Amino acid sequence: ISVTIARDGVVSVTQPGVVAPVQVGSLQLASFINPAGLMSMGENLYQETASSGTPGTNVPGTNGAGLLNQNYVETSNVNVVEEMVNMIQTQRAYEINSKSITTSDQMLQKLSQM
Repeated sequence: ISVTIARDGVVSVTQPGVVAPVQVGSLQLASFINPAGLMSMGENLYQETASSGTPGTNVPGTNGAGLLNQNYVETSNVNVVEEMVNMIQTQRAYEINSKSITTSDQMLQKLSQM
């Protein structure tokens, strides 16, 4: 059995010995007014909440909904080197702030002993 999902969400099945695929259904894409309000259930599953709003469904490729791509693997959309540099800069800034607070505390302690 061969399952094919077209860019517009149409799901077709081709059985052994049969030339023509048979359409067995279609997929729709859901969008939410506030996607950040969805509750994470783990394993890339999310649940609708009152803050996410009710889902609006669309056929892929219509009303601004994306298209589906079968047999594609999504790559990272983050520049790893840039994020590593940002993390190191943030860590250094934290260390400097921590050191200045420690120095300030030591100075105030010496002043109070005078």
